[in-house]
Amino acid sequence: MIRSYRAVIDPAAMAHSFEVLIDLTLEAQDAETVERFEGTLAQAEEVLELRRLFGTPDYFVRVAVADLGAYEAFLSRRVMTIPGSRASHRTPR
Repeated sequence: MIRSYRAVIDPAAMAHSFEVLIDLTLEAQDAETVERFEGTLAQAEEVLELRRLFGTPDYFVRVAVADLGAYEAFLSRRVMTIPGSRASHRTPR
């Protein structure tokens, strides 16, 4: 039986060839803060993967953007504007 189908998309063809791993920490763990944070990032087309961790940091986020400038814009306009979020480590790839 077939279990699944998948497509492998060329990131360069989508203008998202610059991948970044971000470790994020929330300043509070209440339900409202967590839901707002997860909901905001789940809607961002740049987010490829969002994993909640149990420890420090609170989240691992893998994003794909066009270049370093697009990453800085994403970080400052989309991530750091979410109340209670703090990027603890950023790793461009």
